[in-house]
Amino acid sequence: MLEAARCADIRPVKIKSIEQQALQGLHRTRSLWMGTRTSRINALRGFCREFGISVATGSRNGIEQISRVLADPNTSVPHLIRGTMKLLIEEIHLLEARVTQLEKELTQLAKQSAACTTLLSIPGIGLLTATAMVAATSGSAAHFKDARHFASWFGLTPKEYSSGNTRYLGHISKRGDRYLRMLLTHGARSVLRAASVGFSAGRHLDDLRSWALKVQGRTNHNKAACALANKLARICYATLRDGEDYGTVQRMNKKLERTSYAMPA
Repeated sequence: MLEAARCADIRPVKIKSIEQQALQGLHRTRSLWMGTRTSRINALRGFCREFGISVATGSRNGIEQISRVLADPNTSVPHLIRGTMKLLIEEIHLLEARVTQLEKELTQLAKQSAACTTLLSIPGIGLLTATAMVAATSGSAAHFKDARHFASWFGLTPKEYSSGNTRYLGHISKRGDRYLRMLLTHGARSVLRAASVGFSAGRHLDDLRSWALKVQGRTNHNKAACALANKLARICYATLRDGEDYGTVQRMNKKLERTSYAMPA
């Protein structure tokens, strides 16, 4: 307390409401279930590999193939372990059903939240990212100084190593909320992939996707994904601050860019 009173630069942390904590609890529960599901799938793959069976890539294809292998009476999997492997598959299906039910609850919550609806209008921002950001910020960005401070809160701004007139920006800081940073990065990767597919097909791309492809062209895919995740965080800040969806903010920015102000004679 004494140190906080001495340092005026220390910014107080906004206390989360009961609803925010409950919403974050839903996200943590989903992450735990998904992690358990992944570990069970990996265990089944390892068992099959022990008996000379190669499982196809992808969780859905892999589970379907393992189920067919266990249903085959002439399979090379010993009878001693077949029952246990079937129980693991049943556990995976149960976890998937629970995750689906939880996502339905998140969908209903998102429909009732104006902030979630606004965030969902942004490319690369889906149900999980929108609800998790509302849970972390209460749907308001008023306690952040600007968009850069908002992006740095997720650890998406680069570390600066400068000396004299030499300025060097290194890797992203990776501070702050790891879960939201992961969601924003995955959203950026999906936008990049969609932009690459659209560009190859000759479709028209908006400014955001065109910018992302240019960054990818002069650097690499991972750096472009981090840069785009940073930009998505800043766009989220702008939409939460103004209470307008992504399309409205984009149209207003273009209108301001086209407007010219003449000095009076």
